[in-house]
Amino acid sequence: MIVRTKKYQLPTKKYIGVAFRAVLKQQWWVFLIYVALCAGYFLAPSHWWITGASIALSLYLLFWLIQFAGVTQLEQGKFMFEKLSYEISSQQILIKMNAKQGMPMKWDQIKRATKGKDAFTFFASKAQLIHLPFKVFNNDNEIRFIETVLKRKGYITEK
Repeated sequence: MIVRTKKYQLPTKKYIGVAFRAVLKQQWWVFLIYVALCAGYFLAPSHWWITGASIALSLYLLFWLIQFAGVTQLEQGKFMFEKLSYEISSQQILIKMNAKQGMPMKWDQIKRATKGKDAFTFFASKAQLIHLPFKVFNNDNEIRFIETVLKRKGYITEK
């Protein structure tokens, strides 16, 4: 079965939000380092432990926000924010700019995938992703088919 989606353009703000949340979930341990640095206050009481750790955490978060905002401005990343349609099968994802131009993406290029309450997100890297809201699919059978493919490929598990 091949699922053909409606044309969809990923808004840049949505991309930044999805990518930033994904990095925060993936690198949750950074907050443990922040707490450990703040705990230095109990060794040598000084507000600089908390101030320094908060500045470092803020700079870290700002770094990732700048990275994702920068991707939206780069020429190499412009294709992600064009109006695209997708043909998804159990072998590959075909990203189509129009009827004649397209780029195949094999499932082994996808590092991980998630199913949210209103969209599928496929991550090829931290900065390159495909976000497909359920509204781009023609019916619920297509959503269930993609979910089945993702389960077979081991990207998502039963909850």
